[in-house]
Amino acid sequence: MQLKPQDIVVLLKITALGGGDWSYRGLAQDLFISVGEVHNALNRATRAHLFDPAQKRPRAQALEEFLVHGVQYAFPSERGTLTRGTLTAYAAPPLDGLITASVNEHPPVWPDPQGSARGYQLSPLYSSVPKAAHIDRALYELLALVDAIRDGRARERKLAVEQLHQRLRTKNAKT
Repeated sequence: MQLKPQDIVVLLKITALGGGDWSYRGLAQDLFISVGEVHNALNRATRAHLFDPAQKRPRAQALEEFLVHGVQYAFPSERGTLTRGTLTAYAAPPLDGLITASVNEHPPVWPDPQGSARGYQLSPLYSSVPKAAHIDRALYELLALVDAIRDGRARERKLAVEQLHQRLRTKNAKT
């Protein structure tokens, strides 16, 4: 069994929903992936002890530990050329209000024809991430924080870890 990047995206979507009432079909529609892939993602996450099938929600502490200490090694970021896209990592909420980029620095973006920013390409965890992020602000922020951990400098990663911790604990407390 090997985790895939889309497994993390599915877990983050459930977290963004507050863990509440969701369906495989609803997740698939919101994430622009197939129902079978959602099912497979949750099976892999369950075997990795990142998802509790009885509670129908991610195991917040285990997920946080993996995101903070493992995601950058399991799913390293890949930078590309300048492109049009959707802001991510330190250039996206919630870190954009905490970190000021230098004037000469291009921000990281997910390649996206509907994106409004120009920056260096940063590969998203999964190809449908930009579309899914456009329809769910909470998911967008979680994905941007994960990208800051995957690709950021020490200060960016530290702030991302703090923000991620707050969001995972808050969402877990609601369920």
